[in-house]
Amino acid sequence: MLKVAEVRVNDGESIESALRRFKRKVQQEDIIKDIKKHTFYLKPGEKQRIKSALARKRNRKKIRREYD
Repeated sequence: MLKVAEVRVNDGESIESALRRFKRKVQQEDIIKDIKKHTFYLKPGEKQRIKSALARKRNRKKIRREYD
């Protein structure tokens, strides 16, 4: 699926403010994150390993915060 962020420059609006709106819209729609995710192919098993590693990391962090 192709996501396209579109911003129209209003009359009297500066390019800088339109660019800020565009950057905010791109960030809200997670376009950059989606592009980075699809830059290379991950095998399903590799995806699962990464997912479980991140879960372990979150759990360790949560436990560490509870003890502090």
